[in-house]
Amino acid sequence: MSAATGVGSMPGTTEASYAEAVRLVLGELPDLPHVPEVPGRGVWASMTGRGLAVLDGLAADLQPAGWRLTDVSGVDHRRARSLLAQDLDTVEELAQDYAGAFKTQVAGPWTLAATVEKPRGDKLLSDHGARRELAQALAEGVRLHLADLQRRLRGVDRWIVQVDEPALAAVVDGQVPTASGYGRHRSVDLPEASAHLEWVVTAITEAGGEAWVHSCAPRTPWSLIVDTGVAGLSADLSMLGPEDLDTFAEVLESGRTAALGIVPSTDPEAAPTDARLTERVLRWLDMLGLDPGSVGDSLVITPTCGLAGATPGWSRDALRLGSAVAGHL
Repeated sequence: MSAATGVGSMPGTTEASYAEAVRLVLGELPDLPHVPEVPGRGVWASMTGRGLAVLDGLAADLQPAGWRLTDVSGVDHRRARSLLAQDLDTVEELAQDYAGAFKTQVAGPWTLAATVEKPRGDKLLSDHGARRELAQALAEGVRLHLADLQRRLRGVDRWIVQVDEPALAAVVDGQVPTASGYGRHRSVDLPEASAHLEWVVTAITEAGGEAWVHSCAPRTPWSLIVDTGVAGLSADLSMLGPEDLDTFAEVLESGRTAALGIVPSTDPEAAPTDARLTERVLRWLDMLGLDPGSVGDSLVITPTCGLAGATPGWSRDALRLGSAVAGHL
């Protein structure tokens, strides 16, 4: 049977909205709830801020140009870590009786390297040693983060860690802007791009979790990602091109997971029906030459991307719509 889940982010700007987001995912996604992210509360709750909060052994601070690695954690880095701990306290309190599968999310090594600066400026992406150190610190941090979640929610028998890599396509295509904005960082060689991501995937697996990689960006190198040993791919279906069909068919045929983003992540002018979205998935499976009955257990339905930009009303409707489609499949 197919399941539905969220990509991660939810709307809201206050601490109360975080508790509401937790209640929402627990209520509307009974088969696969997730640890919500509410980035509207500030940079400390953003994807980058939460990713830095997970790092083990590296310090950071917030500068006018954005997040930067430092020798000692600044007040904003400490606040990001504190906020993450508070959020997990809320999840633990509200999901203490939950049993089943659960998902959490973390920014991937290449997205962090493309958004965080070195101590003396410019992106970590520009320094081979710095980006290697970042990936290793993230791998160890994710290992500790997952252990913390396992301790908090004893009833969860399957932990999924979604590694968010929206910047990976730009990294391998050499499209990440330099600090001046007039140039682009050199593209990263594919073996290195794969190795850094694989360190994080391996850490998740060794810690007893199941690693998925998510991106809702075009031209994401899915064939590179699948070779890192991930258990699942999560993508906006409209961003997949003909070159991605074989990769996703291979994933589904091998029993791994394909999480398909098909529900609008922001309020649409006219909401699609569950029947229409179900038909879209079935047409896609037919294009892959796959029988829905044989791969249904490997399909997960999601919004196209995070729901941070949606209204509270649509965020609820979007999760309900995804659950309805999963039920049909």
